[in-house]
Amino acid sequence: MNEKELAEKIIKDQKILNNIKKEISKIVVGQEKVINGFLRALLSDGHVIVEGVPGLAKTLIVRVLSAVMGCGFSRIQFTPDLLPTDIIGITAYEREKGFYVLKGPIFSNFILADEINRAPPKVQSALLECMQEKQATIGKETFTMPMPFFVLATQNPLEQLGVYPLPEAQVDRFLFKINIGYPNLKEEQIILNQNITTNKFENFSLKSIMSTEKILGLQDDVKKIYLDKKIEKYIVQIVDATRNPNKYKVKLGDYIDWGASPRASIGLFIASKAEALMQGKTFVTPHYVKEVAYDVLRHRIILSYEAQSENIEVEDVISDILARVPVP
Repeated sequence: MNEKELAEKIIKDQKILNNIKKEISKIVVGQEKVINGFLRALLSDGHVIVEGVPGLAKTLIVRVLSAVMGCGFSRIQFTPDLLPTDIIGITAYEREKGFYVLKGPIFSNFILADEINRAPPKVQSALLECMQEKQATIGKETFTMPMPFFVLATQNPLEQLGVYPLPEAQVDRFLFKINIGYPNLKEEQIILNQNITTNKFENFSLKSIMSTEKILGLQDDVKKIYLDKKIEKYIVQIVDATRNPNKYKVKLGDYIDWGASPRASIGLFIASKAEALMQGKTFVTPHYVKEVAYDVLRHRIILSYEAQSENIEVEDVISDILARVPVP
């Protein structure tokens, strides 16, 4: 595929993505940044952990996204008594059939891991192994996940009782961490009439625009987006600034306990390409890197207790870093 053919293909992809957003907006009101983040992660073949108080349409967005994408959807409600086999599946036995495998809800395209921090670490690890390896072992057999495989895990930031916080090493495996906020007054007024509490999901007549094959095609197109060596250096410097803030004269650097891992560099690399595709471009600019930096770095920079006591947010630190690292 030459440059002209790629440009034409990317424009077509952008139109498809815009149609997806229009279809999603039939049910989901507002949350444009969140939806863009979910689509960007899907294009990057990555997973998302999302944080927000109850009632902000986290579950609804994933359900709508899976319907529009023409993919299978599975919701797993994480609870303290959940077992790894409840997610992955078991080897069962019947006299007539003998031993056979009963697959769990993890074997679907779109997985909603609701309130992941309510389950014990062993269960969290079972899910994260599937995310990383794209496979699961049941008994003596190993099964691959259906592709595309997209996990959205939610966390409730309000409650502390009966939760098991995710270890930083596990959180690092998520491509993005996205925060969902409240709708504005105008959006909330629309929600009064356009919601699935007073309306049935089926009444919105969502169209299935995509298929699993088309999604995999979009993911391949993302890999073809051009990213210059100067942009590569820029990405590496941003991540390096989280580890060596004094080197870049980052004012809030003293509040960083631990910087981002190499997964952050990989995340910025692929996510900026996905952002370029969503903008209908065949190349990555520094602006696209900045656009995805917050979602990629938000959960990978660990701040000190001093930062918490002085109300310094991780977004403040990321903004400082982006302001200090020289743009190519």
